[in-house]
Amino acid sequence: MKVRSVRLALALAITGALAVGLVAVAVAKNGKKFDSTLSSFQEVPALATPGHGEFRAQIDAKEIRWQLTFGNLESAATQAHIHFENTTNAGPVVVFLCTNLGNSPVPVQAWPAGGGTISGTIKAGDVIGQAGGAAVGINSGDFDDLVRAIRAGATYVNVHSTTRPAGEVRAQLGDKQGGPGNDD
Repeated sequence: MKVRSVRLALALAITGALAVGLVAVAVAKNGKKFDSTLSSFQEVPALATPGHGEFRAQIDAKEIRWQLTFGNLESAATQAHIHFENTTNAGPVVVFLCTNLGNSPVPVQAWPAGGGTISGTIKAGDVIGQAGGAAVGINSGDFDDLVRAIRAGATYVNVHSTTRPAGEVRAQLGDKQGGPGNDD
């Protein structure tokens, strides 16, 4: 009887350890980090400005924690977004990161016009759909599609300025398999 109890306890301990290991692997897979360097050369069409920046993001199951640093723009920054599109085109805004123009459909923080660092969290309610959102496939609140698009390299961060309202510095997001961002 004691041998059976020991075997049962050992089997339960092994099962528990395997379950903890599987959860840790799932968390590590969701916890993807991205670092991308913004430059004017990535704009469409390309620009030659002294502006630069860095976008860092950590994707978890239900949110993306991000930090954006920028500087040396030719004029005051007005807003920053995540857009849905590949490297050769400009695309629709799917997430407002910040703005000084009062034009965001969801509440966002003000933008440091002269440069600096700003950070925040993106959740499903921050994902905005477009008129005809089905045409691009990302609808309001569609957090999972946003994450898939980021991982596929089909999104970019864009910082807009007063003299460059279409964008002054940009960086494509993605992982090593799906886009030019760097993942850890």
